[in-house]
Amino acid sequence: MTVLLVVAKAPVPGAVKTRLCPPATPEQAARIAAAALLDTLDAVRATPGVTPVLALAGLLGDAEDATDLTAAVAGWPVLPQRGADFAARLAHAHADVAAAYPGRPVLQVGMDTPQLTAVRLAAAVRRLGVADAVLGRAADGGWWALGLREPRHAAALRAVPMSTADTGRLTWLALTERGLRVAPLPLLRDVDDWADAGAVARTVPGGRFAREVAAVRRGLVVGGRR
Repeated sequence: MTVLLVVAKAPVPGAVKTRLCPPATPEQAARIAAAALLDTLDAVRATPGVTPVLALAGLLGDAEDATDLTAAVAGWPVLPQRGADFAARLAHAHADVAAAYPGRPVLQVGMDTPQLTAVRLAAAVRRLGVADAVLGRAADGGWWALGLREPRHAAALRAVPMSTADTGRLTWLALTERGLRVAPLPLLRDVDDWADAGAVARTVPGGRFAREVAAVRRGLVVGGRR
């Protein structure tokens, strides 16, 4: 059974989605991040035949919507993130899952793609069943999903610069240089700035994420800004 690993940061004001400010306030940005994470957790929970795991930076008790977030991961293993930078934290998260679930493949996603669905995640899991690795590239040059039949290969991420326009290409290269057969997943847009938030919200108008984005927009109109 595949481990579906969510790598996330507790949505604490001032610590998450700071590129949404302005127009959002730090509190609004944190609520948007919490909504994105909750929508993602819903999709993971609805994906059949997987074991959900959360690798978390920070404490959910300090986050916006702490009660809902805590309830959403009730019964899930929650692993603390560790490492000096994001690449190290990703590599450690995969290694920790490999130690806890020996022999299991891992599909890892983050909290920046609230448009994810159980159908899309299940398709990614199936794709991983016929490849050594899968990689879902993001429109900004990064990536939104990484699947590994042997999760210890995530050590390759340590040599990849994160959060750049070349991260996706360099991740693919790092994996293939290990001799892995890598299969692509669909290109998605992740949420980095306000333009991304609006575009992604329009694709999932009924979700929590879209409602929080709309709430900020309503405030801008009331305040005389558009």
